[in-house]
Amino acid sequence: MGLVMNVEALLTARLAAAFEAVAGRPVDPLVRASQHADFQSGVALGLAKELGRPPRDIAAEAMKKAGMAGVEVSGPGFLNITLDDEVIKGAPPEVPLTEHPERIVIDYSGPNVAKELHVGHLRSTIIGDALARLLEATGHDVVRVNHLGDWGTQFGMLIEYMAGNDHGQATIGDLTEFYRRARVRFDGDEDFRTRARLRVVALQSGDPTSRALWQRLVAQSEQSFVDSYARLGIGLAPGDFVGESFYQPMLAGVVDELTAKGLLVESEGALCAFPPGEIGRDGRPLPLIVRKSDGGFGYAATDLAALRFRVQELKASRLLYVVGTPQKQHFRMVFAVARAAGWLDGVEPEHIDFGSILGADGKMLKTRAGDTVKLGDLLDEAAAQATSPAIGVGAIKYADLAGDRRSDYLFDWDRMLAATGNTGPYLQYAVARIRSLIAKATTAPGPVKVTDPAERRLALTLLGFEPAVLAAAEGREPHRLAVYLHDLAVAFTTFYEKCPILKSEGDVRASRLTLAERTGQTLTLGLDLLGIPVPDVM
Repeated sequence: MGLVMNVEALLTARLAAAFEAVAGRPVDPLVRASQHADFQSGVALGLAKELGRPPRDIAAEAMKKAGMAGVEVSGPGFLNITLDDEVIKGAPPEVPLTEHPERIVIDYSGPNVAKELHVGHLRSTIIGDALARLLEATGHDVVRVNHLGDWGTQFGMLIEYMAGNDHGQATIGDLTEFYRRARVRFDGDEDFRTRARLRVVALQSGDPTSRALWQRLVAQSEQSFVDSYARLGIGLAPGDFVGESFYQPMLAGVVDELTAKGLLVESEGALCAFPPGEIGRDGRPLPLIVRKSDGGFGYAATDLAALRFRVQELKASRLLYVVGTPQKQHFRMVFAVARAAGWLDGVEPEHIDFGSILGADGKMLKTRAGDTVKLGDLLDEAAAQATSPAIGVGAIKYADLAGDRRSDYLFDWDRMLAATGNTGPYLQYAVARIRSLIAKATTAPGPVKVTDPAERRLALTLLGFEPAVLAAAEGREPHRLAVYLHDLAVAFTTFYEKCPILKSEGDVRASRLTLAERTGQTLTLGLDLLGIPVPDVM
């Protein structure tokens, strides 16, 4: 980890040791960026009552013990810290490496075979991909998993509908329509319903005709997913696709192991686990149904088999499930059962939950007809509304990643595509402006010399890149990096307006070119870590 990251870490470590010496216990010095200096610590104010001393005295003693230049006590007891110009000069941006690399499995996107990707898949796909990029870049061994819904009763129904017809040229849109029609027949035609159920049995027992039709469905769907991911700039490849069907041979073994460990009880013919503390709406203990009363397996069995496989076979030390907030209780129960089974010793599972995408009416985003918005239609609209696909995709991704993932957000094209404000296009425009500026320069960048407050603010903001990347990766919160990049773009805009670059001369011009160049490099690197493209021209 370089000097850039160490500025904040160094200040925190020095002051922590100094305040611990004064207080007689470990103290977080609460070092923060400040309008009154480069950084500020107000922890002395909080220690005053505990130590029975004026906060200015505490701050002054800590300052002496820290032995730091450029620190003064101000007001009631704040420590104002001004960095040496040598530190502010900084260096080109680098992605900081974690001190504790892990093998991390990230489960994200997770669409269903024979159904088109839609807006409901967008957040899992975008957030999961950003986390995969961030964790990989910071030194973790990341395994991407696209957990496809490719098994179950619905496939017997769909295959029975398709049987006897040549659907070799069917598109994913056709398959979605076939599924809709098959559902109508299943609900209204007793004979078809019986044949569909027999088809499920045939499929699960390996009937060649049923399997061939099913494999064609899966292949067509996967190709459709790959095409959509390419348009969206998502790093999921066919090798990352693992269907629920993959885990089917493991389900009986999961039930046997959980039964042997006394974790399953029979309830109304089903085998269930009852994790402690999980209560249903009726106030009774809530079951996690592992094997249904008809002998079939549900989502819980598949999720338990997948978890065990990822720990035992993939050797993961951390499991991330990027799935919406409504599934919070489900995953809490799955993790509790897995922990009781001894599958999570030394392994940390995490549900990376997120809010919903809302329309202008504040409700779940739908088409005017009330249907689910297809992802393909959304990307077509983005390309039409923006001046290029890269700007449209960047706008969608940044809108998703700029806020805390746990919150809902409003899908508003006008706001998302605005060239000003906290938007993807604003950041992309900043990079394009810097590239144009560097291209026009006839002289080379040179050593940084801070001569103006706007230069100092920009140079200080550039120092925040590494802490922002680590905070985003370690907290599983991509918005921490997105917020930083917006702050950097704002600092550059102020610098650009107040400090002439190409019209300045000599060392000042060389210094300002360096600051501009580093800003462009940092924005480009940061946006890439979030999966947001940067077009050459805007």
